[in-house]
Amino acid sequence: MAGKFSTKKDYESHVGGVDDKNQLSPDMEMQSVDIQRIEKVYRKLDRRIIPGKSRVWRIQSRFSSLLAFWVLYFLCSAIRSNVGLAQTMNIESGHDLGSELNLTPKQISTGLALFYVCYVIFDLPSNLIMTRLSPRVWMSRIVIGVGVIGSCLAAMKAAWSLYLLRLLLGIVIAGMWPGMAYYLTLFYPPSRTGKRIGQYFTAAQVSAAVVGLVSAGFQKMDGLGGLVGFQWMFLLYGLVGVIVGFSLLWWLPDRPLPPGEVPERKSWHKWVPQSKPALTGEDAQIHYEDLTRVYHRRRWEPKDLLAVFLDWRLYPLLLMYFGVVGVGIGVQNYATVIIRGTDKTLTGVQLSLLSAPIWIMDLIAILLVTPFSDRFHHHRALFFSVPVCIQIAGLLMTTYAGSASNPWPRYGGLLMVGFGLGPTVPITMTWTNEIFQPRHGEVGVAAASAVVSGLGNLGSILTTYALFTGWESDAKPGRKQYRKSTLVMVGILCLSILSAVAMTLLLRFVGNGPRAKQASSGSSTSDGEGVIVDGAARRELQERGFGRLWWRRR
Repeated sequence: MAGKFSTKKDYESHVGGVDDKNQLSPDMEMQSVDIQRIEKVYRKLDRRIIPGKSRVWRIQSRFSSLLAFWVLYFLCSAIRSNVGLAQTMNIESGHDLGSELNLTPKQISTGLALFYVCYVIFDLPSNLIMTRLSPRVWMSRIVIGVGVIGSCLAAMKAAWSLYLLRLLLGIVIAGMWPGMAYYLTLFYPPSRTGKRIGQYFTAAQVSAAVVGLVSAGFQKMDGLGGLVGFQWMFLLYGLVGVIVGFSLLWWLPDRPLPPGEVPERKSWHKWVPQSKPALTGEDAQIHYEDLTRVYHRRRWEPKDLLAVFLDWRLYPLLLMYFGVVGVGIGVQNYATVIIRGTDKTLTGVQLSLLSAPIWIMDLIAILLVTPFSDRFHHHRALFFSVPVCIQIAGLLMTTYAGSASNPWPRYGGLLMVGFGLGPTVPITMTWTNEIFQPRHGEVGVAAASAVVSGLGNLGSILTTYALFTGWESDAKPGRKQYRKSTLVMVGILCLSILSAVAMTLLLRFVGNGPRAKQASSGSSTSDGEGVIVDGAARRELQERGFGRLWWRRR
C-alpha cells in the first residue's frame, strides 16, 4: 500500500467517531512496516487459496489446493444454472426439458424461482453456522450436497420433481456465496478482497461459457443409455461435484490460528481430515501482526446480530445487489431463450454456443475493473455504477435495436449486458465487508454478506418467475417479445445506481466509524469491548492508487 498516517490525530480524524473518551493509546502510533514483505505473504495466500494470482501460477507440491476455491464455485454455478440450458437442448427433436417433463413455460419459471426462495431463507442461518464451525468443513458440506441434488435432477419425471429438487438445491447451496466472501476476510483485509472475490467469481462466468459450450457435446449424447442430453449433463456434473466436495476437506485451509497454537482435535473434529495451515513460520507471524483482528474473535451473541440488522448501511447495499443479481440471474437462465427470440431458426447447439460469449465478456470486465476498485476503494460506488450503466445501455439495445431482417444488434446488446454485469456483484460484496467488519467484527461480515446475498436474491425470484417465459403476454412472438421484461430489468438497475449514490452521500455525511471502542493490535478483545486496529486497518485508511502496479515495480 502507498502511504500511512504519521500521527494519531490524522488517524482519528480519518476514522471518525473516536471521541476524547476513547482516544487511541500510545501503542497504536503508526509504525514502519515492510510493505514488500507483507505483500509477499498475501501473494502466498493467493497461491494457496485462489488460482491465477501469480504470473505462471507457481505450481507447488500441493497444486490441487490452488484450484479448490475456484473449482468449487465453478461446479456449483454449473449445477445451479444448467436447468436454464436444458430448456433449449435438443429442442428440435423434442428432447428439451419442457417436452420431456411435459412442462409449460410457467412451470419451468416456477421451478427456477423456487431455488431462490430457499436460498433467501437459508442464506443467513448457513453463514452464521459457518462462523461457529469449521469454514472448511461447512464449505465441503455445501459442495457435496449440491453434487448429490444435481445428480438427482437427471431423474426428474414431472413438474413436482422439478419443484422439489430445486427447493432442496436452494437449501443445500445457501450460504456458499456469502460464505466465500466471509472466508476471505479470515485471510485478507476487506480492502483487498474485491479483486480476489472477482477472481473466484470468474468461475461463474467461465462456468456459464463452458457449460454452454459443453452442452453442445451433451446434446450429441442424446439417447445414449436411454438418457436424453440434459439428463447426462445433470448426472455428470453432479458426480464431479460430490468428488470435489470431499476433496475440499484436504484442500482448503481452515481459519488461521495464532502462531504456536494448534487446532483442537476433539469431538467431531477428530473424524475430519486435517488440512495444512495456509501459512507457517515467519509468514504466519507477519500475517498475525498485520491482521490481528481475525485471530482475536469473540463468540457473538444475539444482540450483536441485532446490531447488524439495525445498521442502516445494510439496506442500500441490499438494494444494489437486488438489481444487479436479478439481472445477472435472469440473463443466465434465459440467455438462450432471449437469443432464440431474435432468430427462431437457430438450433439448440447454436443457441448454446451463442450464449458463451456473453459470459466471456463478463469475465473480461471482472479482470479489468475489480483490481482498480481495490486500489481506489474509497470510490466503490463509481466502479459499481459505470458498469451498471453499460448494462442498461445493453438492455435497451437488446429491446429496440435491429430489425426483422437483421436481429443481430440485439445480440450485441446482450454482450454489453454481460460486460456490465461482471464487476458489480464482487464490488457489492467487497463494500459490504469493508463497511461491516470494522463496525461489527466477524459476525458483521457473516451476517451482512448473507443478508445482502440472501434478500438481494429476491431480484432473482422476480426475473426468473415473473419475467420472460413467466410473463405470458410478454412472451408472445414478434418484435416486442420480452420488451416489458427487459424494461423491468432496466428499472431495477436504476434502483441499484440510486442506492449506490445514496450510500456514498450518507457515508460522507454520517461516516463509518467503528461501533465499539478501539484497541491496539496487541490487545485482547475477549471482553467484547474492543475492536482491534491492526497494521492492515491503519494502512487501509489510504488508497494504494497506482502504486506498486506491475509496470511501476523496479
